Parts: sequence; structure tokens; C-alpha cells
Amino acid sequence: VMRRNPFGMDICCRKGSRSPLQELYNPTQVSLSSTAILHQIRRDQVTDTCRANSVSSRKRRVLTPNDLKHLVVDEDHELIYCYVPKVACTNWKRVMMVLTGRGKYSDPMEIPANEAHVSSNLKTLNQYSIPEINHRLKNYMKFLFVREPFERLVSAYRNKFTQKYNTSFHKRYGTKIVRRQRKNATQEALRKGDDVKFEEFVAYLIDPHTQREEPFNEHWQTVYSLCHPCHIHYDLIGKYETLEEDSNYVLQLAGVGNYLKFPTYAKSTRTTDEMTTEFFQNISSLHQTQLYEVYKLDFLMFNYSVPSYLKLE
Repeated sequence: VMRRNPFGMDICCRKGSRSPLQELYNPTQVSLSSTAILHQIRRDQVTDTCRANSVSSRKRRVLTPNDLKHLVVDEDHELIYCYVPKVACTNWKRVMMVLTGRGKYSDPMEIPANEAHVSSNLKTLNQYSIPEINHRLKNYMKFLFVREPFERLVSAYRNKFTQKYNTSFHKRYGTKIVRRQRKNATQEALRKGDDVKFEEFVAYLIDPHTQREEPFNEHWQTVYSLCHPCHIHYDLIGKYETLEEDSNYVLQLAGVGNYLKFPTYAKSTRTTDEMTTEFFQNISSLHQTQLYEVYKLDFLMFNYSVPSYLKLE
């Protein structure tokens, strides 16, 4: 059994070796040290942005358990992963299920996508007591993955509003968006909400009424608000643009790189920069400027430049 599933064996014998946190900050392997420098630069960028923008968030609020529901905990490998929808989070949840499953799963891609999103399959940080939360935040390696904010937004729009099967999103958000943003909407559009245009979606996001009404849905919520990088010190920030390298680096630090590789897939439907440019062509410069303001901290914090296609006022 041990030979057939080396993964289960690795999990049982993890304790006693160096933790991912030790390996990240004091790498024993030369191959890991050059990458460590890159991640130090990314961490510094987040710290500097938080500091520069702390004037607006001077009321440094205390995190509540609700703020921690996106942080997935792996006890065996001392990892905490903050998942961000539309940034390979299905595959990362699959990997976390392999890591925490104690040999129950060995191949992430054998786990059905819908099973990866069943909340009881993974333990999140909000399920612990406050002393336990503090202990883990201090001693476990915390990581997240980010993506160019507008590419992520277009990806969310395409997935939630242009796919016929996403009826729950059409009902919950589509009908509301049509009612609020479309003049002379037909009764059918008001009832179904399944033909929301990207311009209407943008108008909904920048509408102050939307912001007051309820928090954004996690698929278009900012990374800043989902993972709280100004309150939680992330040790490692992976990028969608270098997904494979960054993911496998995390697995190497966790000591499982020999057994587990991050799933690679060439998805033809993936949202690209060119596609994002097209979606923004019909958005007025005023709306582009207002939308950029909503996602500005994500752009700054994770070092994404202002897209060349934007016409900011």
C-alpha cells in the first residue's frame, strides 16, 4: 500500500521534518532560494501598498470568524490557503483535499469539481477557537493566488452570466441587474435574468446602492476583501500568470513535491487579455474609471499595471 500510494506514506511521516515556513524563509535547497527572492518582492509590494493606503483604513478593524471562511487549513502540512474564485481555486481545493485526505485521494483530477466545492470536504480557519486561529496564523505557511483583476472579473462574468446552466446566478443577481440597469426590460428578462450584458454588470458593480446593499459575491469580490492581506501576513503570493511554477513551489515547500504536481490543463475557454480588452471596448471611460477605483487596491497590491485598453478619466 505504501508503495502504491506514496502520498499516504508522506502524510503520515511529515512531522519531525522542517515546516514549509522554515523551508520558505531559510531554504535548504539552492533551487528554492532564487524563487524565495521573487516571493519576498511580492510580499514587500503588499506590505508597502497596505502602508500607503492605511490612511483610508485607519480604523484597523479586528477580523471576525466570517472574515476567515476563505482560509482552508491543512494540519498535516501546516498550510493555510486563501481561495479566490476564478484563480484556479477548484484545482487548488482538489489539491488541498489530497493533502488533507490522509491517503483517501491521490490524484486531484479524479475529484469531481462540484465535490471540491462542498464546504464540509475542507476545514476552514473560522471553525477554530481564537487561540487555535492565532497559533495557526503564526506557525503555518499562508498562501493565496491572484490574477489580473479585470481578467478575473471578465472570467466571472462569462462563467456566471453567459452559461445557460447557471440559473441560480441568473435568478439571484441577473434579475436584480436587469431590473436596476435596463430601461424597458421585457417581462421575460426580468423573470429569467439570463441575458445580462457586460455593460450592465459593470454598472451594477459601480452602483453605490450595490455596495451598500450587501457584500459583493465572492466571484467578483476583491482579493483585498476576501483574504485580508493587510491584516493577515501571507508568506507566499502565487500568480495565475505563473500558476504552475508557483503552485509546484508551494508543494515543494510542503515536502510533497515528489508525489504531487499541480494539475495542468490547457483550457480553450480560458479568459485571456485579448478577450478582456474586447469586453471593455463598450464600457464608457467614466465607468472604466469608477470600476478601476473599486479594484484599485488589487491592482496595486499585486503589482498589476493599469491595462493599456483602459481610457481613465
